[in-house]
Amino acid sequence: MTPHTTLALVRHGETAWNAQKRIQGRSDIPLNATGREQVRATARAMQVDEWDFIVCSPLSRARESAEILGSELGINVVAEFPALVERDYGPAEGLQDSEELTALRIPGGFTGAETELEVARRSTTALTDIVTTHHGKRIIVVAHGTLIRIAMTALTGAEVTTISNAAHSVLLHTAREDGPHEWHATIVNGEHYHHRAPVSPGR
Repeated sequence: MTPHTTLALVRHGETAWNAQKRIQGRSDIPLNATGREQVRATARAMQVDEWDFIVCSPLSRARESAEILGSELGINVVAEFPALVERDYGPAEGLQDSEELTALRIPGGFTGAETELEVARRSTTALTDIVTTHHGKRIIVVAHGTLIRIAMTALTGAEVTTISNAAHSVLLHTAREDGPHEWHATIVNGEHYHHRAPVSPGR
């Protein structure tokens, strides 16, 4: 049996709101032409490895990114996971850097927004469910920048500060019958990386 389950966490490509530096969150903004080409470039970089299937967030920018990857890599998008949706930024969504946005800022986020702890809990639970259900597989997960950053930080114990549009990060998951789960990042934001996570109890 393959000892590791491999997840490639891919952020969706650029949207008009990304280009305008607007907070996007759960607003369903589609990819732009630049974003589609970014995803195709990521697919070319990922062709050096074999992948089994793709899952994604239900937001259209993630779904379209997943479909582009699937077409380029010759694999299927098999499921959407609502728990992989981007952080809910509440009244900050759609805003650019401005006095209005500054007025909404609180430590760790914005008034009326989902907290980082809430994002960490749902994202790590979803990713753990995926690797537990598909042990030994190599799975592409297409989601969102903040969600990927928070999930990787929580799972590996090493802070991840930036996830670029269409960038891919790779996590290896080991589930031990006699002990806790272990997560190990090998690529972060498209760059090779070496940091072994502390083991995490249970799920």
